[in-house]
Amino acid sequence: MIIDKIAWLHLPEGKALLARSRGQDRFYFPGGKREAGETDEQALLREIEEELTVHLRPDTLQFLGAFEAPAHGQPAGTLLRMRCYAAEYEGTLQPAAEIEEMAWLTYHDRPRVSAMAQQLFDWLRQQGRLAD
Repeated sequence: MIIDKIAWLHLPEGKALLARSRGQDRFYFPGGKREAGETDEQALLREIEEELTVHLRPDTLQFLGAFEAPAHGQPAGTLLRMRCYAAEYEGTLQPAAEIEEMAWLTYHDRPRVSAMAQQLFDWLRQQGRLAD
């Protein structure tokens, strides 16, 4: 089974913004699944507004890459396929909906994040975008 998601990678000053849902033990990059008929952009803007109460600026949306990793908390063999974007935002970041906590993490925090986020942490560190 493949779970298809969209994610926002926001990394000011080398720290990554991650979120943790209620009842979950790992942090992940904010975003979510597309609803029927949604484009990547529409899904990402909707999900980020729902989860973190900010509006991503569509004119700043930049595709960063597509990644696959085992899906955390799912049956063995379930893959998470994620398309990742960067974008500037307007508003004040705060957890909403199912988000219990948001955090600014560095590579040192890698054990606290999902398998997909660990893969992205490695990639971002290799690019010099994520602080140790």
